[in-house]
Amino acid sequence: MDNFKKFPDNFLWGGAIAANQAEGAYLENGKGLSTSDVLPAGGEARFRAILNPQEFIDNMEGYRPSHLAIDFYHRYKEDVALLGEMGFKCFRTSINWTRIFPEGDEETPNEEGLKFYDELFDELLKYNIQPVITISHYEMPLGLVKKYGGWRSREVIECYVRYAKTLFNRYKDKVKYWMTFNEINITAHAPFVGAGVIIKEGENAKQAIYQAAHHQFMASALAVKACHEIDPEAKIGCMLAGSINYPYTCKPDDVFEAMQKDRESFFFGDVQARGYYPSYIKRFFRENNVVIKMEDGDEEILRNNTVDYVAFSYYMSGVVSTAPEDKDKTEGNFMSGVRNPYLKASDWGWQIDPKGFRYILNYYYDRYQKPLFVVENGLGAVDVVEDGDVINDDYRINYLRDHIYEMREAIEDGVELLGYTTWGPIDLVSAGTGEMKKRYGFIYVDRDNEGNGTLRRLRKKSFNWYKKVIETNGQEL
Repeated sequence: MDNFKKFPDNFLWGGAIAANQAEGAYLENGKGLSTSDVLPAGGEARFRAILNPQEFIDNMEGYRPSHLAIDFYHRYKEDVALLGEMGFKCFRTSINWTRIFPEGDEETPNEEGLKFYDELFDELLKYNIQPVITISHYEMPLGLVKKYGGWRSREVIECYVRYAKTLFNRYKDKVKYWMTFNEINITAHAPFVGAGVIIKEGENAKQAIYQAAHHQFMASALAVKACHEIDPEAKIGCMLAGSINYPYTCKPDDVFEAMQKDRESFFFGDVQARGYYPSYIKRFFRENNVVIKMEDGDEEILRNNTVDYVAFSYYMSGVVSTAPEDKDKTEGNFMSGVRNPYLKASDWGWQIDPKGFRYILNYYYDRYQKPLFVVENGLGAVDVVEDGDVINDDYRINYLRDHIYEMREAIEDGVELLGYTTWGPIDLVSAGTGEMKKRYGFIYVDRDNEGNGTLRRLRKKSFNWYKKVIETNGQEL
């Protein structure tokens, strides 16, 4: 490694999980049902539920992977000790909204839920690990969906802001990094997962989706305002599903279509980081019969309460063609696209593109001129436990090494980057497929797709590799 190419001394190395994919204990100590609790296990049923969950809300029979997940709720001390052994500087997780407000619209929070996160954050701080906390990560109280229709209702803003203020007041001495919504732009592709919105037969889906997004933007801006007032030292950001699209050819139509595809995603960052609805989205609304209902003062609130940093996930790049019917397809998280012939893919068809990582880091920084935070990056793969509990996951090491290399190059390009948390440092339930065999971790969890297993934890080969990366601040890859 070139000696002059270094990560900042205070760079936050770590890993990221989500409460609903790891904690389990889905009805313990006063917790209510969330949207994620009704989603079934992997396969066709999972995707059907993501697109149209009503039948699964009405009938909760059958296996639901989030109900036990990896039992982090009861095993967090063991797990945090392993993260401490690796030398983590930070750990991103989320708070299960229904642990704090079981139905979502209560006036008074559930003390047992608040106490659990007090204890979790204390355990992290014991190992000098900074908590990085997402307020809502692919879940919300099912009570708010049934009563208000999820984020399609403006009334949910008040419920969220009450929840956020409760967190800021309770944990202001323990948490200095917050995010308002996980991958908020996924609302456009999976509205139930992203916003608790169930599209009704015959309605204008885009109208419902973008009205819900406006309510989320308002909630996010009001949370930013509250966070700055309650704890001026804290930083609060938005979080996007990071994607960048290449044109399939240099045909101008393909180039323009790739820009349009990027804007579908960037729009969600533009409102939260720049503070206003960009002009391009207004044309999109006109052409799709979308009319955003705003109240007096909404635009001012958005303008005056932009985020402190932009966080994002990055797993793959995309390819856009104006003649996609002739091209091979590839898979992604809640979306698919055209296969890039220059890239290899993961076991799940996600195309691996480290150079695209440097590209998107530069693109976001040029666009927003705010600090960035990479809060998800990793390889979902099938791991094999060999004799002696050995797990040789060199493919994961190679994936992460190549991406960290390009991340360092982006910093050299001038990108201001707060930190890097790999996705799923401990194996957990996949959000998209509900599987356990799609593993991301440095730590193996003995649990299968049907919920069988001892839940014991094993260190993979990548465990010691990432420990060395952190120890040398990215000098040894």
